[in-house]
Amino acid sequence: MSTEPVVTAYRDAPTRTIRVGDTTVAYRELGPAGGIPVVFFVHLAGTLDNWDPRIVDPIAKHRHVIAFDQRGVGGSSGKVPTTLEAAADDAYAFITALGYDLIDVFSFSMGGMIAQDLILKHPGLVRRLVLTGTGPRGGKDMDKVLWTTYWDILRAALTRSDPKEFLFFNRNATGKEAGKAFIGRLTERVTDRDKDLSLSSFHTQLKAIQRFGRSAPSDLSRITQPTLIANGDNDRMVPSVLSEDLHRRIAGSELVIYPDSGHGAIFQYHEQFAPVAVDFLGA
Repeated sequence: MSTEPVVTAYRDAPTRTIRVGDTTVAYRELGPAGGIPVVFFVHLAGTLDNWDPRIVDPIAKHRHVIAFDQRGVGGSSGKVPTTLEAAADDAYAFITALGYDLIDVFSFSMGGMIAQDLILKHPGLVRRLVLTGTGPRGGKDMDKVLWTTYWDILRAALTRSDPKEFLFFNRNATGKEAGKAFIGRLTERVTDRDKDLSLSSFHTQLKAIQRFGRSAPSDLSRITQPTLIANGDNDRMVPSVLSEDLHRRIAGSELVIYPDSGHGAIFQYHEQFAPVAVDFLGA
C-alpha cells in the first residue's frame, strides 16, 4: 500500500511523465487513488496550468483526477497532431499506457471535440462524459473559431490583457471581473509550471479545429453514456447553439446554460457548476 500523502489541491499536484510509444507524456494526478479516474481534456493552447483549481479541486475531493498535456504541448514531447482524430488516438494511447480500461471524461472546448472522437472510436472506454464549451463535428459556424480567436488575441494585445479574458468572458462589468478572477486563479501554482504552447503549434491546433468544424457530422446517437453538457448563453468561440445541438443529438443528455456568460461560463459560475459536476460524476 502506498504511503504517499493524498494530494487534494491541483496547485500541489506533481508533474509526472510516462513513455507512450515514441512520446513522453506529461501529466498530473490528485485525489484519492483507486476506482475509475476522471481524465481532463483541455482547451485550445491549454497546458496543465490552464485548469481552474475551483473546478478540479472539488472533483478531486471525491475522485482520482488525471490531467495531461497533449502531444507537443507543455511538457509532452513530439509534434502537435494536425487532426483532432489523431489527438483522440494519442489520448487513448496515454490512458491505456496508465493501465486504465474505463474512465470518466471531463472536457472543455477543443478537449470536448477530442473526447467525442475518442468515445466514438472506443465506446467501452468511457463511463460518464462531461462536455463544456464545445460542439459537434461539422456543427454550424464551428469553423469560425479561427477568426474569432485571432481577433480576440489582437484585442487582448492592444489592452495588454490575457487573451482568455476576451475569448472566455463577456466584455461587460460582470464578465471582466470574472475573467480577471479566473486568470488570477491560474497563477496559484508557483512552482513546476508548464511551458506555453509555441505559436506554430497553436496555429496547428486552430487549423485542426477548423477542419473538425468543416467535416461531415459524426453520428452522436452512438454516444449512449450519461452526458452532462454545459455552456454560457453567449459563447462566441463555440456558439452556444452548438451545446443545444449536442443535447438534441445525445439521447438522455443533461444541458446547463448559464446566463450572462460566454465560453468560460463554467469558470465564471464555478461555485454553481462544480457541485453539479461532482454529483454527475459521482452518480
